[in-house]
Amino acid sequence: MDKDRLKFREDGTFTIVQFTDLHWKNGEIEDLHTYALMKQILEQEAPDLIIFTGDIIHSEKSYHPKEAFLEAVKVAEQFQLPWAAVFGNHDAEDGVTRKELMQLVAESEYGLSDAGMDGIKGVGNYAIPVQSSKHNKTEAVLYCFDSGSNSLEEAEVYEWIDPTQVNWYIKQSTAFTHHNNGSPLPSLAFFHIPLPEYQEMWNYQPCYGHNYEGVGCSLINSGLFSVFLKMKDVMGTFVGHDHVNDYWGDYHGIRLCYGKATGFNGYGKEGFQRGARLIQLQENAKSFDTWLRLEDGSKLVHQPEHLPLDIRGRAHE
Repeated sequence: MDKDRLKFREDGTFTIVQFTDLHWKNGEIEDLHTYALMKQILEQEAPDLIIFTGDIIHSEKSYHPKEAFLEAVKVAEQFQLPWAAVFGNHDAEDGVTRKELMQLVAESEYGLSDAGMDGIKGVGNYAIPVQSSKHNKTEAVLYCFDSGSNSLEEAEVYEWIDPTQVNWYIKQSTAFTHHNNGSPLPSLAFFHIPLPEYQEMWNYQPCYGHNYEGVGCSLINSGLFSVFLKMKDVMGTFVGHDHVNDYWGDYHGIRLCYGKATGFNGYGKEGFQRGARLIQLQENAKSFDTWLRLEDGSKLVHQPEHLPLDIRGRAHE
């Protein structure tokens, strides 16, 4: 499917559903529950685009990982919805490669992802433009990054966004800004493993939602967030990876958001519902709305506030 076909609706909205951490295996009962949840949310929300943010399958535990991947994303094809994917640390552990999975996306009728340019680390660094509802002009950009898996250089350490990926983003952002008469386009970024700034934000800024397991970020900060600040286009980032975290917050003007773990085959926490995060852009606005859809069918707009200890202490002085 041509990425340039995405457009804002006539009412000026563009809605994305983020499904994350499906951990699809072999069609077990948990996988069927995952499919039913995605189907339910798509029926409730009728989004314009689906983005899967990694660990779509658990390849090490899938008998046939390619078939598992197609089963995991078939709900998008059934609803005839454009969809895109970034990979997580479990998608290509065993029995399949990232390139092979990306080829499956390329062969699908509604898939938008591509492998990305040569010379850039990872598979699946690409930008998706969203066109105006009224004319043939890009009004927003969705950046997708391959945040990698476990580092080969340092065992038990997650990979980090590589400088080649950062430079690719700078070039893409610069080109979009140039074609928009020098004004940065409202943009969002999607990847699987959170940046270190997610932990910094939780430690020092008000956040909204839950952090039940800490932040599974890389120990290496390669500077992607600081470049987002410099380019002045990315308004929010969306990740998965940590199944029982679903918080978001504003960090130096950029909203760092967790998705909502969707898959029943991955680990969870009793009483902590699966679901999805919804993101809605408004045409000609440098802002977005976001909310959660939960497995019980409810829509969660306001999440509980978390105040770091130093802020709580000052508040009581």
